[in-house]
Amino acid sequence: GGRIMPAVLLCCTALLAAGHTHVPAPGTGRVAHARSSAMSRSQPVMNTDHDILLRVARGEKADRTPVWLMRQAGRYMKDFRAISTKYPFRHRSETPELAIELSLQPWKAFGMDGVIMFSDILTPLPGMGIEFDILEKAGPKIRKLNSAEEINAVRLMDPAEACPFVAETLGDLRKEVGDEATVLGFIGAPYTMATYCIEGGTSTSYLEIKKMGLRDPQLLHTLLEKLADNLVEYACYQIESGAQVIQMFDSWAGNLSPIDYDTFAHPWQKSVAERVKARHPEVPFITYIAKSAALLERMANNGGDIVSVDWTVHMKEARERMGMDVGVQGNLDPAVLLGSPDVIVERATDVIKQGGGKQHVVNLGHGIEPSTPEENAKLFVDTVKAYRY
Repeated sequence: GGRIMPAVLLCCTALLAAGHTHVPAPGTGRVAHARSSAMSRSQPVMNTDHDILLRVARGEKADRTPVWLMRQAGRYMKDFRAISTKYPFRHRSETPELAIELSLQPWKAFGMDGVIMFSDILTPLPGMGIEFDILEKAGPKIRKLNSAEEINAVRLMDPAEACPFVAETLGDLRKEVGDEATVLGFIGAPYTMATYCIEGGTSTSYLEIKKMGLRDPQLLHTLLEKLADNLVEYACYQIESGAQVIQMFDSWAGNLSPIDYDTFAHPWQKSVAERVKARHPEVPFITYIAKSAALLERMANNGGDIVSVDWTVHMKEARERMGMDVGVQGNLDPAVLLGSPDVIVERATDVIKQGGGKQHVVNLGHGIEPSTPEENAKLFVDTVKAYRY
């Protein structure tokens, strides 16, 4: 079992103050967070576990599980909304001062172990000759690529020329957080990026890209290869600018049949992951796919280090299927953070236990919902940081 640290009574008091009415009894729980109940909810203790996320992502041992949240810089935070209502998305993400402030907001408020750059997977597209915008309610809008001529015109980007703001943002984030948190960069995977380019934005059925794959697979592979080459350069540019971990989002690959996943998604994930790891073997590489329960074994074999698991499968089952040599991230259902404090603590603790304590980064199974109360996000982070093996 776990051990109870001397600060357990302080942590229990804090949980009771948060509305959590059940505290684990000695010998049954792992609550061990050195936190005074007198401390304001808006003043979390900064991490003393230096670089714990980076160390655990590399497979090193630690006495607790690190935690961060996908979309942690988001609309659920009042401070975020105060900025997002003033400036359009691309202005926020491509202005280093704003991107840095938005990236740091959740870390300063809740003390996550990771700080992810505020940006979007589509950010590198203009450097390839593909223009886009992100509208507040309509989402991404992209000039569609439908013909061989349009796809052949996609060029290899120079990240330093196309995205200098990314380097400035990542470099300054590293200076801001030091070794108190790990700075994460991220990219889209070739298939998901191609989905946006061919569909012209988000989609519910993804029929346009599926049709291209069925009618003209070589044309789709041409686009996927060009995107893969660009994404390798973009990921390495982020690493060389300060990112300590890279996460690749193949968000829409979960909508593919197994044969099409094996044809159009997995080989290009592997191409990107292996080339980035060849150039930066010390940098952990995470892969995330929504609706991925049927794909775990394939994801574990794509050249990366960690599979980010969504909430549609038990973490214990995911580990059994992929083996303990593959790191995992996740996988709390984001809807749990809309529940009661008791439920949040219970479900978060269950995810930690199922992870088994080896190369596990706790996260949600998808991005945090905009309607999530800030105090619930904080309780989730505090609960994970309180658990001791």
